[in-house]
Amino acid sequence: MNTPTIAYDIIGDIAVIKPIPRPQANSTKSARKIIEANRHVRTVLRQTTPVSGEHRTRDLEWILGEKKTETVHREHGCQFKVDVAKVYFSPRLLHERIRVARKVVPHETVINMFAGVGCFSIIIAKHSQASGVFSIDISPEATRYAFENVCLNKVAGRVSTILGDSKTIIELHLRARADRVLMPLPARAIEYMDAAIEALKPKLGNIHVYDFVHARNGESPLQKTFDRIASRLSQFELSVVQSGARIVRTIGPNWYQTVVDITLEKMSRTNL
Repeated sequence: MNTPTIAYDIIGDIAVIKPIPRPQANSTKSARKIIEANRHVRTVLRQTTPVSGEHRTRDLEWILGEKKTETVHREHGCQFKVDVAKVYFSPRLLHERIRVARKVVPHETVINMFAGVGCFSIIIAKHSQASGVFSIDISPEATRYAFENVCLNKVAGRVSTILGDSKTIIELHLRARADRVLMPLPARAIEYMDAAIEALKPKLGNIHVYDFVHARNGESPLQKTFDRIASRLSQFELSVVQSGARIVRTIGPNWYQTVVDITLEKMSRTNL
């Protein structure tokens, strides 16, 4: 009988074994194999619950190595201090973070509506000539780490960390301020489309919308995401100037994380 492959993420010097339907009896043996294969790993944890709740956290148990949950993760020349037990962090989005950063043109103002510990925001600041990034998150712990990471990466003059619900923050302080809006929270992004549109400047603006979608054989996950977004956009006086989509990753049988990049133009009354 073949031993099932153990899936795990490496965040800094911590490895997190992903949930499996039937946990192996000898998790310590698996942890030793992970450390042997990844010499810089000093701690192995096992995820025991799914990511859930408003702050997107999960339960973890210590398996082997140093008993800690805080580490520093390095990615694209940036450093991110993170406590994997207190905040959400996925190293699997490293290609997506730099992809979006490379789309930012000089002097853009960017609003990141679900910023977490600041990865997208800081990578944009380090790898583009954006004039400023508003980095919003509802989690006090994530925002605290985002502030530390902004200082750690020396982008304090260009990234503003804001604690609060992004919809409320935009309505009160950031209407018509953004050239580009990021929505990297697939479970809630489409629900928050109204606020993202409010955040855009009067003419052209870009939105990156992330989604979780189920698609059976023969169905297109990208088309299903497009349809969900189109349903929300139909409520507004908008023209889609340009759009593109990609599957970010597979997250389960017939389940996908997708992203749609759209450029929108707010239609004036004279064009209606």
